[in-house]
Amino acid sequence: MKNSDGLRIPRSFIIICVALFAVAILPLLSRARTTSTPVNVVNNSSGEIRSVYSSHVNADDWSASLLGSTISSGSSAQLSDVPCDAQQMKLIAEDQDGCFTTTVITCGQSSTWTITNDSAKDCGH
Repeated sequence: MKNSDGLRIPRSFIIICVALFAVAILPLLSRARTTSTPVNVVNNSSGEIRSVYSSHVNADDWSASLLGSTISSGSSAQLSDVPCDAQQMKLIAEDQDGCFTTTVITCGQSSTWTITNDSAKDCGH
């Protein structure tokens, strides 16, 4: 009887340790998949770009604005830390009229997004 009782305590202890280790490592594994992707946003439109947001491609889970200041007509801004946790991310630009233009970028690759007057816009109409 002593042998069976003596084995239960270490076996339970080992199971608890393995479970705690698994719970502790899960957040580290999920963070390992997040990368930062550099994007150069070029404004070749006649208006200014006030904000640029990121979102997952098939969702409307917009980030806070990634811009430090507006992008005036004929200027560009380098976004060095666009967070990516998937193969692709959607970028959304908002102009001075509150209209939105979107594009999809491939994560892990440097990208250039050129916005023109001909870029499709969603102005809520």
